[in-house]
Amino acid sequence: MGEAKRRKQTGTPSSRKSGNRGLIIGIAAVVAIAVIAGLYFLTSAPEPTSDALPVAAPDAQPFPAQLDQYGVSVGDENAPVVVREFADYQCPACGRFAEASQRLKQEYVETGKVRFVYFDLPLQQHQNAMPAALAARCAGDQDAYWQMHDQLYGSQTEWSGSNDPVATFTRYAGDLELNERRFQNCMESELHREDVEQSRQAATQLRVMSTPTVYVDNIQLTRPGWGQLSAVVERELSQQAD
Repeated sequence: MGEAKRRKQTGTPSSRKSGNRGLIIGIAAVVAIAVIAGLYFLTSAPEPTSDALPVAAPDAQPFPAQLDQYGVSVGDENAPVVVREFADYQCPACGRFAEASQRLKQEYVETGKVRFVYFDLPLQQHQNAMPAALAARCAGDQDAYWQMHDQLYGSQTEWSGSNDPVATFTRYAGDLELNERRFQNCMESELHREDVEQSRQAATQLRVMSTPTVYVDNIQLTRPGWGQLSAVVERELSQQAD
């Protein structure tokens, strides 16, 4: 008996189709569980005493702190732990890490436990990465560096493929209540290009090639994200206190 005739006579689909639907639902459920488990693994914080956390090499030298002048710092100059990020505003992975750096500033920088240094490393394949880095620095001239920093990452998908990113960044400056003419003049003159290039040269000196590259003191994270970041920070703080 054909499917159409069976449904006409019985009003129900064949058991084969029902079985297929059940199989599809089952597979979808398994995939959903795997995704949730993966997200938990990536974001959950391991114990600060975990042997799985990265450590500095036995012969590792302290991070060359003199290079911090080429980045943008926030936090107590005498904070016991320093976190440094080399990043590209157009890099999607950097956009994801931005949530962790915001939380770091709220929970550790504002309490004086950590100083955070952001280094510009605009990659050649990202056409709007340099303008974005300049936009943050131009906003910094009006005491709004970190506000623009967060805006750029929060709206990354809006401007990353734009043919006129300066217009978008100028609109952001207006939203932040900055002087738009001053901001636009800074952008058009590329006033801070040399600053960004010096930051990129610092990355080259350290052989940093990819973004985001994150250091906690002289320890490079192997899985940049809040879980590993917070665990290594806690471990370093406890060791500093001993």
